[in-house]
Amino acid sequence: MARMAFPVFGKFGLSLTYKTSAEDFKALIAKIRPFKTDKDLIRLGPAADGGYLVPDDLEGIEACFSPGVGPSSGFEEDCSDRGMKVFLADGSVDGPKSSNRNLTFIKKYIGPVTKGNFITMDDWVKDSISRQDSDLLLQMDIEGWEYLSLLSTSNELLRRFRVIVVEFHNLARLWNSDFFRLASSAIDKLTINHDPIHMHINNYGGIEVLNGFEIPRMIEMTFLRKDRIRVKKIQTTLPHPLDVDSDVTKPKKNLPRFWYGLQQ
Repeated sequence: MARMAFPVFGKFGLSLTYKTSAEDFKALIAKIRPFKTDKDLIRLGPAADGGYLVPDDLEGIEACFSPGVGPSSGFEEDCSDRGMKVFLADGSVDGPKSSNRNLTFIKKYIGPVTKGNFITMDDWVKDSISRQDSDLLLQMDIEGWEYLSLLSTSNELLRRFRVIVVEFHNLARLWNSDFFRLASSAIDKLTINHDPIHMHINNYGGIEVLNGFEIPRMIEMTFLRKDRIRVKKIQTTLPHPLDVDSDVTKPKKNLPRFWYGLQQ
C-alpha cells in the first residue's frame, strides 16, 4: 500500500511528518559514540565557545579550513601558530575579529552549490591552495548548513582532512524522518574514512527530552581519519578534563549518558 502524505496546516504554519523510529534513532547515535584512541587530546582555542579538543596529531597538516566565523578566532590562531595556513569563510560578517595577518577570509557561506554568496567546500579548497595531496584540518560551525555541505563535499576532499571538527545543530529534529535522513546520510558519509574521537555538548543550546531520550540541541564532535588510529576502544568517560562549557553564563550541562560509552 502506498504511503500517504500528511496534510499541511498552512493557516497555522504547521505540518505533520513521519516520525523516526526509536530503533533508527538509537542506531544513528551508536555510529557517533566516540572512541578513545592512542592519540591524546589537546585543546585549541579559548577556554569557552570557539575552543575545541583535537588529537595531538597535527604535525604536517598544511592548512586549516574554518567555515563559520565567531566572536573569537582563537582556534584558527592556534592553528596558524602551529604552521598551518588558515582560511575562514562566512557570508554574515566582514571578517574575523583578529589582527593575525595569516588568516585568509572570504565573505561567503559554505553550502551545497557555488552560486551567489555560497561556495562549496571543494571549490573553496581548490581556490585556496594549489597542492592536491596534502593533509588538511576542517573546523565547521555553520548553523545547520553542515549536513548539506558535508553531503556535497567530494569523498576525495573529505579524505584529505586528517582532523574534522563539526558542531551539529538542530539535533532535536532527528525525530523528524526527513531531517533524520539528511543528518544520518551526512554522518554515514563522514564516517566512511573517519572515526569519532570526542563529543561535547554545547550548553548554550540546552537539552530536550523527546520520546524518552535526552537530546542536546547542539553537540561539538571531533573526528580523526581512520588511517591515523592504531588503537581504539569505546570512550566511557566524559567530559574530558580539557572540556569547558561553551557559555559560562548558562547552567552547566553534561552530555547525557546515552550518547557515549557502552550501551545495552
